Amino acid sequence: MTTIYNIYCDESCHLENDRQPVMVLGSVWCPLEKSREMSVQLREIKARHGLSPKFEVKWTKVSPAKQAFYLELLDYFFDSDDLHFRALIVPDKSSLKHELYGQDHDTWYYKMFFDMLKVILNPQDRYRIYLDIKDTRSAAKVSKLHDVLSNNIYDFKREIVERVQTVRSDEVELLQLTDLLIGAVSYANRGLSANRAKLALVQQMRMRSGYQLTRTTLLQERKLNIFVWQASEEQG
Repeated sequence: MTTIYNIYCDESCHLENDRQPVMVLGSVWCPLEKSREMSVQLREIKARHGLSPKFEVKWTKVSPAKQAFYLELLDYFFDSDDLHFRALIVPDKSSLKHELYGQDHDTWYYKMFFDMLKVILNPQDRYRIYLDIKDTRSAAKVSKLHDVLSNNIYDFKREIVERVQTVRSDEVELLQLTDLLIGAVSYANRGLSANRAKLALVQQMRMRSGYQLTRTTLLQERKLNIFVWQASEEQG
């Protein structure tokens, strides 16, 4: 039986010249039929902690004052059998040599997005992919990404990847959760520890998943799947 999945994608430090060596692309996915219920439950967690339902969860906002709130969000992810997360980590963007492979940073970026998503896509199911609106180039980006994803899996009629579109993260609870999980993975891979609350989230994520967040997991890992990409092996 075919299942329709929503995939919520985000990214951390993906720009070529942002002076941040570590890049993380990630996605949370769940069955479409569960997405509305989960969004309500995530808003209920906000309410329990005295926050407005419109409060936008972001890794950059994590602070000791709201540590209990963010830890509950993290536990919600691990406690839900219908939520899954995958991250692709590029440890050092500065080592990339695009010119050797006849590509620019944008072309490479789409390849990385495909590598992040390809493990999730099953030709027996259907997918609706949502990305956070970040800039004026978002429309062109999603069109290109849809082409790349569909063509690579011979989905020329777009029966597998039904749609790729941008949304406002402040209106989509599960995209906010994606941002939080990506932030924790990125923090772990940068070896940071200055923010006590962020460190607590990383430690909780390690404990709940059984992974260090800095190494590739088994390909078939469904709950928290991590792929550490190496330029020397797979630049092209």
